[in-house]
Amino acid sequence: MTLQDAIRYFTEETHIMPCMSVACGTAGTCISALGGMADGRHTPLNGDMLFDLASLTKLFTGLMVMRLHEEGRLDLSQPVTRYAPQFTHLTETSVDKVLGFEVALTTPERVDTQKTPGDGYRQLCDIRPGEVTGRAYSDMHAMVLRHVIEGAAQEAYMHEISRTILTPLGMQDTFQVVPEERRAACVSCDGEHRIERGRYILRQGIAPGTPHDPKARLLWPESSGHAGLFATMGDMVRLCQGLLKGDVVSRSTLVEMSRNRTGCRRPDGTYSQYLGAQCYVKHPQQYFSEIPLYESDKAIGLSGFTGHHLSVDVETGVFVVFLGSRVQNRLTVLLPEPGRTLADYGLNPDGTGCITWPDGSRVWSSVDYVHHKDVHLHQAVASVMGLPQWRKPGTAWP
Repeated sequence: MTLQDAIRYFTEETHIMPCMSVACGTAGTCISALGGMADGRHTPLNGDMLFDLASLTKLFTGLMVMRLHEEGRLDLSQPVTRYAPQFTHLTETSVDKVLGFEVALTTPERVDTQKTPGDGYRQLCDIRPGEVTGRAYSDMHAMVLRHVIEGAAQEAYMHEISRTILTPLGMQDTFQVVPEERRAACVSCDGEHRIERGRYILRQGIAPGTPHDPKARLLWPESSGHAGLFATMGDMVRLCQGLLKGDVVSRSTLVEMSRNRTGCRRPDGTYSQYLGAQCYVKHPQQYFSEIPLYESDKAIGLSGFTGHHLSVDVETGVFVVFLGSRVQNRLTVLLPEPGRTLADYGLNPDGTGCITWPDGSRVWSSVDYVHHKDVHLHQAVASVMGLPQWRKPGTAWP
């Protein structure tokens, strides 16, 4: 299986995504492929186009926290309020606990339901700590950390991104605010369809160069550290290779980021999420893992709701990036009404297929996209790089 075969599976055979770009390699090599249409005008995807990075933005936030820590400008053991006093309820919550999702963070009301950016920011500042009882991963941690970074550095968030990442790595095509002349080159995230317990929801009007994530779109660009960056595939390859070379943070820091902070086996035999420093880490069960089997337990990884994956492994020296748009005129979420299944809506058991919208239009599904990655993307990467396709987690690298 080649990378182009994998792209055809997603863009032509199943129509999970209208377009996709894939790259993998090492600190000094890269293999890449792309295909599909970037927008509703059927513009072919090309290497100069910008993707909404969605939650991959969290990696930049986590790296900046770690870089400031390396420089002695941010003490992870200190409370959040030492650097961001506006979070008055986090006076006894350390930066490290927020960095590693080891504390639950909730606001009195949802940030993305607020009417104005000011209202959203006030909700964020009223955030409260609590015990993690279910899903540990959340956007809220990176939203707080953005302000911790600014307080520790005494500089704006994007200034620190440029200083620590973009400028050193030559990433000239990564933006928080996409220049006017580049907005037409943004891959579309408009036209997301959802079915939630009988409610048919269509999200329209997301202009090129504005974040798909509702919280980021409300607070952008002033107060979002969890989403809101845009980049080309070329720049994301530069980031991965720079991380493998130690050009952003040290190898030991990347290994520390990959330390499991939240994962454990519960009494009923199930597992909680395995998370590191603003990233996913190796999970004992591959079905739930964002780290592919050909990477080690020293790898860090992230995904994005819009269809992305990035993982970097300093032990094996391998990186892989998928960028796509599973939201562009696609059904992304299907929560059936009680007693109904995916088949009742016309979908296959794996979430693929096409549904009929109330206006009679046909909409392709990207439901359960994440569970297609191992077989149809990671196996292709393993094949083209000559890596073991399936390796039991925890076993030695051959």
